[in-house]
Amino acid sequence: MGSPEIAVPLFRAIAKEYPIRGVVTQPDRPAGRGKKEIAPAVKIAAEEAGIPVFQPERLRLPEAFEVVAAWRPELIVVMAYGQILRQNVLDLPKYGCINVHASLLPRWRGASPIQAAIRAGDETTGVSLMKMDAGMDTGAVYSTHELAIAADDTAESLSAKLADLSARAFLRDLPRILSGDLVPAPQPEEGVTLTGLIRKEDGILDLNQPARDLERLVRAYSPWPGTTVAIDGMMLKVLRARVDPAESSAPSGTRAVIGKFPAVKAADRFLILDEVQAPGRKPASGRDFLAGFRTWLDKE
Repeated sequence: MGSPEIAVPLFRAIAKEYPIRGVVTQPDRPAGRGKKEIAPAVKIAAEEAGIPVFQPERLRLPEAFEVVAAWRPELIVVMAYGQILRQNVLDLPKYGCINVHASLLPRWRGASPIQAAIRAGDETTGVSLMKMDAGMDTGAVYSTHELAIAADDTAESLSAKLADLSARAFLRDLPRILSGDLVPAPQPEEGVTLTGLIRKEDGILDLNQPARDLERLVRAYSPWPGTTVAIDGMMLKVLRARVDPAESSAPSGTRAVIGKFPAVKAADRFLILDEVQAPGRKPASGRDFLAGFRTWLDKE
């Protein structure tokens, strides 16, 4: 069970080594300006492999459960599926349900652990293989696998690294799980942090916050939902940014040019805008943007 691109390497790794009776993924959803129906990445990979795909709107519906039960699964593997599994599904397989979660549990339980780790400035993250229970990422953990977060990692680049790590970790540990040699341990009560769904409006940069927090937000929300800053009545997309090392007493929102790049003052320092996108325009370097935005320094 899985939906987005991050779950595809795990699916392909399992498909090479074990028989898969079926894949459960989210329904196709409209996306983009044309609202064209887009299939989940896992569905595309499963169809390429010739494996049956089931896309229930709600897995909790009795008729949806009957489809999964008819497959008589011995093990259910879940990664970024996007729906809560009820107890009747958890009880179906002989070996239970294993969730491959993109954090070092119990840190960052919930829907957006990768973004949360970058946003918080964590130096490391990883994946956890967890025996699922009825809670939200509260089950006992078979194993954790650590990964360093690079200073320039975005949600996209870190997701790709974690996707590869997930596939390798799962194939390494599954034989020991199935044999009973690897026993899951309850999560500690200390160190629990939660993260939820991300909304489009969460990407609006608040210049009253420290510049380092804003720079992390730019990376955490790349590519979605993206980050924006209000400039003269327009919402300017910030695609890449960095923090000027010099502290400044200028008021928040003050605009400057630093090293030929546009910069906006946050609570403590200037945030230098390395790459931006104006409404209706293509992405551009900060330098190129300044060349076409002559009034950048008009409001200091």
